[in-house]
Amino acid sequence: MNDPIFFTAFIIVAAIIFLAIFFHYVPFFLWLSAKVSGVNISLVQLFLMRIRNVPPYVIVPALIEAHKAGLKNITRDELEAHYLAGGHVERVVHALVSASKANIDLPFQMATAIDLAGRDVFEAVQMSVNPKVIDTPPVSAVAKDGIQMIAKARVTVRANIRQLVGGAGEDTVLARVGEGIVSSIGSATNHKSVLENPDSISKLVLSKGLDAGTAFEILSIDIADIDIGKNIGATLQMDQANADKNIAQAKAEERRAMAVAQEQEMKAKAQEARAKVIEAEAEVPKAMAEAFRTGNLGIMDYYRMKNIEADTSMRDAIAKPAGGAPHTTK
Repeated sequence: MNDPIFFTAFIIVAAIIFLAIFFHYVPFFLWLSAKVSGVNISLVQLFLMRIRNVPPYVIVPALIEAHKAGLKNITRDELEAHYLAGGHVERVVHALVSASKANIDLPFQMATAIDLAGRDVFEAVQMSVNPKVIDTPPVSAVAKDGIQMIAKARVTVRANIRQLVGGAGEDTVLARVGEGIVSSIGSATNHKSVLENPDSISKLVLSKGLDAGTAFEILSIDIADIDIGKNIGATLQMDQANADKNIAQAKAEERRAMAVAQEQEMKAKAQEARAKVIEAEAEVPKAMAEAFRTGNLGIMDYYRMKNIEADTSMRDAIAKPAGGAPHTTK
């Protein structure tokens, strides 16, 4: 245990462990880099950052970048608070530097609010400097003459920094532009006027102020392509004609069914009447027999009635020959 080599090795290992722990909690070289860059920060503050679970290698480079860009109003406490709130410190500082170089008024509080709202503040600043072009999907609309038009537009937008928090996104802009295209084509007298002046669509849509309440400012709307689709008017007329024909056929079928029902009803009534006649004829022999018994009808009266019936049958046979035509005498 008194071996000097073992003791020396123990001292060296302990020193290495101590230095590793010291440089972990007190990033000396990062402090030196900040001092050389002109950022006033102490080793104690770096140590306290470690205690607060704030990485110094995120805060200090952001402070150095802001200081070199001339942003004097950004403090360490503000960057730490933004990091602890779940923000992206590097992108906020990048956005502030870019906005400062482009003469865009972007306060630190607004930049952090935009970042915490879930939007990429650095991309928003870049879009404010370099406008973005958005291609709309094909929009179908029908002119007054019934011809379908399929239009594609190219929308140039610029980020509106003041409305990034709470403003609508690209989907709302595209929806409003599509609605404006449909309204513009629908108000056209015919499809030829749309093909002759496609810029009239973009002017009408642009004049409606579609960027109100959005996070963007619409700079221009250009009609990239217009195609002719189906003849919707003719298709609707054909569908209406087919519908009218089906209605007429249904009404005719209803009338036919009613006529058949009436015919069946009349046949049933005729059969009922014949049944009553047969029933009445069946009562005649009974009535004659009763008359014979009571003496109201004699035998000579019966023969006289039979002669009359035979004479009537003969006259009917003469009046209706076998051919069916009535018999005429000259």
